[in-house]
Amino acid sequence: MNCPKTPIPESLRGTETGTFTHRSIAERLPETGRRILSENNFSLTENSFSPAENNFPPVVATQLEALIAGIPGDKIQPLAGAGAPDAGDWTGYIAPYLDQNWLEVPWFFAETYFYRRVLDITGYFELETLGSSQDPFLYQKRQGLETSREAIRGLCRQLNSFLKPNPQLSGDWSVALTALLAIDLWGNQADLSLWPAGNGDKPDHQDLAQQQAHTLVDDSAAVVAHLSSLERPARIDLILDNAGFELVADLVLALFVLEQGLAEQVHLHAKTHPTFVSDATMSDVWQTVFFLLGEVDPAVSLAARRLQRHLNEGRLHLQSDWFWTSPREMWRMPTKLASELANSVLLIFKGDANYRRLLGDRHWPFTTPFADIVCYLPAPVLALRTSKSEVAAGLKLGQPEATAAKDPSWLFDGRWGLLQFCKI
Repeated sequence: MNCPKTPIPESLRGTETGTFTHRSIAERLPETGRRILSENNFSLTENSFSPAENNFPPVVATQLEALIAGIPGDKIQPLAGAGAPDAGDWTGYIAPYLDQNWLEVPWFFAETYFYRRVLDITGYFELETLGSSQDPFLYQKRQGLETSREAIRGLCRQLNSFLKPNPQLSGDWSVALTALLAIDLWGNQADLSLWPAGNGDKPDHQDLAQQQAHTLVDDSAAVVAHLSSLERPARIDLILDNAGFELVADLVLALFVLEQGLAEQVHLHAKTHPTFVSDATMSDVWQTVFFLLGEVDPAVSLAARRLQRHLNEGRLHLQSDWFWTSPREMWRMPTKLASELANSVLLIFKGDANYRRLLGDRHWPFTTPFADIVCYLPAPVLALRTSKSEVAAGLKLGQPEATAAKDPSWLFDGRWGLLQFCKI
């Protein structure tokens, strides 16, 4: 197993009182659980249901209430359902933590375990076998698309302008790619686990100057140089994060590199099952494409038809692996997945959760060279992430302190971005 070059520090844990990590486990996970109940039409106050497409039966609501009430003091327990494809894996993941509570286990484990418990309680995999499984986060995902229609239209118009011959660009794709990388980075501010659809408190750096002022690392020029150095178009892999507008930005980026001839194939890695509220599954990708196909705006429908063509032809290749919903660090990826990723000329990791996995969700000094940690990867890597957790690397000396002086919550408020590249 390849590992980071430097000694691996301790995991983030909820026992660190006064931290965002502690609050995420003790407060945010129960809040998410209550929102799941509410959005699936069970009333905690009235103990009643309302008719809708995704009502939880009473036994499910009762078990979810028990899960919520047990955070953070209850001990970690095995999953009840044994028939899911990943049940055996989770038995191994859980085993080291059976005598610990939610605050004592590593944060990344606590979060992935919580969302896996939700699916266990709601019978997701049993229903999937019968062809009727329901995403418990479907409402938020739909709202995430509906509330971003105007942003989607603007993005697709911008894409079309990049793909049309432009004398000012003189065939230089680097200007357009740099712009789309920035759009994709800041699209990561849309995170439904932190800010539900319609939440007015969500950070939103639409202004270019604001984006640039809040970008802590910008290696876009190195990405352009890397792609320019390739002898011929090859394969790029994009490890997806959130559904909604962020997924549209991912698809637009993938569409641009395909249409521009920068890649022969783009492999999209989606989640095998719903997790982290808004994380994109393979079903979410198709539903997003169908949503775009139904748009009346010509720029959006044109982009959607291009996406559909590339999906049908296999140039845009959709795949998944159970590892992406596991609590494991990236350097513990299965050999088969590592061999698959080795075929790529660029691995693009989207979002905070994927960034946390890359760094193992550990207490690295913030100035630890990014390359010294991700050197275990089998191909060049680009991380596009707005910071929503207390983990970071690759910053300059003095930069963390200077940023904290401007914004004490800079590590987790989603207002600061990292565009980090390592050639490996």
